[in-house]
Amino acid sequence: MKRQRPTPLPSSPGGGGNNATTALFDLLSEEIVFLVLDFLDRDPLDRKSFSLVCRSFRSLESRHRKLLRPLRSDHLPAALARYTNVSALDLSLCPRVPDASLAAIAAACGDGLRSLDLSKSRFFSGAGLMSLAAGCRNLVELDLSNATEMRDSAAAAIAEAKNLEKLWLARCKSVTDMGVGCIAVGCRKLRLLSLKWCLGVGDLGVGLVAVKCKEIRSLDLSYLPISNKCLPSIMKLQHLEELVLEGCFGIDDECPVVLKDGCNSLKALDMSSCQNITHVGSSSITNGAGCIQHLTLAYGSPVTFALAASLRRLSMLESLKLDGCLVTNSGLKAIGNCCLSLTELSLSKCSGVTDDGLSFLVTKHKQLRKLDITCCRKITDVSIAHITSSCPALTSLRMESCTRVRKEAFVLIGQRCHALEELDLTDNEVDDEGLKYIARCSKLSILKLGICLNITDEGLSHIGKSCSKLVELDLYRSAGITGLGIHEVARGCPSLETINVSYCNDIMDTSLIALSKCERLNTLEIRGCPLITSLGLVAIAVCCRQLSKLDIKKCCNIDDGGMIPLAHFSQNLRQINLSYTSVTDVGLLSLASISCLQSMTILHLKGLTPSGLAAALLACGGLTKVKLQASFKLVLPQPLFEHLEARGCLFHWRNKVLQAELDPKCWKLQLEDVMQ
Repeated sequence: MKRQRPTPLPSSPGGGGNNATTALFDLLSEEIVFLVLDFLDRDPLDRKSFSLVCRSFRSLESRHRKLLRPLRSDHLPAALARYTNVSALDLSLCPRVPDASLAAIAAACGDGLRSLDLSKSRFFSGAGLMSLAAGCRNLVELDLSNATEMRDSAAAAIAEAKNLEKLWLARCKSVTDMGVGCIAVGCRKLRLLSLKWCLGVGDLGVGLVAVKCKEIRSLDLSYLPISNKCLPSIMKLQHLEELVLEGCFGIDDECPVVLKDGCNSLKALDMSSCQNITHVGSSSITNGAGCIQHLTLAYGSPVTFALAASLRRLSMLESLKLDGCLVTNSGLKAIGNCCLSLTELSLSKCSGVTDDGLSFLVTKHKQLRKLDITCCRKITDVSIAHITSSCPALTSLRMESCTRVRKEAFVLIGQRCHALEELDLTDNEVDDEGLKYIARCSKLSILKLGICLNITDEGLSHIGKSCSKLVELDLYRSAGITGLGIHEVARGCPSLETINVSYCNDIMDTSLIALSKCERLNTLEIRGCPLITSLGLVAIAVCCRQLSKLDIKKCCNIDDGGMIPLAHFSQNLRQINLSYTSVTDVGLLSLASISCLQSMTILHLKGLTPSGLAAALLACGGLTKVKLQASFKLVLPQPLFEHLEARGCLFHWRNKVLQAELDPKCWKLQLEDVMQ
């Protein structure tokens, strides 16, 4: 077959930019350019830079874009006019999406739209959903989670979307069996349905879904007031792979009897927090469910020998989660003698876990990849020795608050578990020597060292020098950390995205200046660091343009001098906590220029006046959540709150009394605030 010459891209007359660059791109087919743009999708700033080169590049980027995530619904008309090939719309950042916006989406996107996320949006009704269903006939994914005011009439409108395959209705508490029945009749192609916390839906609605929607693969019925009556219909679903029954208090020990009769396709079952299922029922769950690969029985009946032994029938079991359960020693040993294919085990907050039982279990399951022993307070160095020697392929180890494990044991983790990617040592006795060996785990991307009072800059420096793939670092209240350790992390971990140094009292501006070299940083928590000033914050704002979450609570030396540059450079900021800082009306009002800003916590700001607060709230057009001192509720006009709530903003009022800080540098500021 003769190879066809690629069609040159049209040059835009009058287009600016680098003529040589555009000339080279003119030689490429559109398909090849789109492949290049696929790589730029990972960074919105790169994609934006590409579109600004010239008109031709702008046109290419517009045709390539498939996903839109606007900040406000009033941006939709312009965005949809520019991006004509959009197939997925994420409106989860838009607090207000009226019916008119849904009608506009239907008119602009038509049958090209396949996915729509309204999971955090409000103010639409059945009329808007009807327009959407009628105009977007190829819609296959729809997320309406948290639409607490949505009723059966809106559910009936959803039923007109005949091609829906995935539908999320979590926390739609006003929808009843009638609405769900309409959806079941109309949306026969559903493969995934989430009804979590839909308290108006019972056995009748769930039964209709099971009878009408034969293609269901995933069904979430968490916290529904259902009983055993609807389970036989569910078990007849021939393609069901995932069933979540968390918190279904109406289900009792008869449930396992129903489960054993069918659903040979079931791979994942979650029956956590089912309080009326006793150890007798739990032991019977495995009857006839040999295909299950993921089983969650968290916060349920005690894990006895009988229950654990019954797992032997689950020959394909890979993941077992028993969080919050009372686990007996005989139960742990029984798990060790079965579940031969187990790769993930979670025993978080399980009372009864001892060295004897856990050590026996891990020696039998050497293929474990993920282990969670958070708050297993009875285990000691003995367990860690057996875990590290038996499971060298671990990629995730969570052991927060294992307070009886001595510092010497943490050396073993670094010596033996080099495949670790996630390690949580929060509230443990690990010291610098332990971190020196843990630094050998060069694949680490998540490391949590909060409330580790024995570590200093020396140990953290080893991490910075050896763990270059680190993405998340938690040093909350690890008071021995100062600037030197942070400098090594900033130098050696260029991919760092999240860091928490809250209440590390000796952290100074120089640490933030060093961290500003980590250009991917998006989450910074520095609350309770009184030595940090606006100078350090400015360095972060200027260099870390992807910053989206900032907590500077109780940084009493940060003032308006930090807010103004932050407002200018950090245009991706979505969440900020300003409580107990020295920010005044001027600084707060400057933040209004950040169009992404959605959540603010503003408690005990000495320089904040009612008029300044009102002006800032009105100017921040994208706010969805504001935490305020209750005293402002009395001094600001009620129409102001009504106007902001109509825009989609929710207010959370706090009567918290100002508490004196131990740090003398903040004492004077807070004492003056109290006097006022």
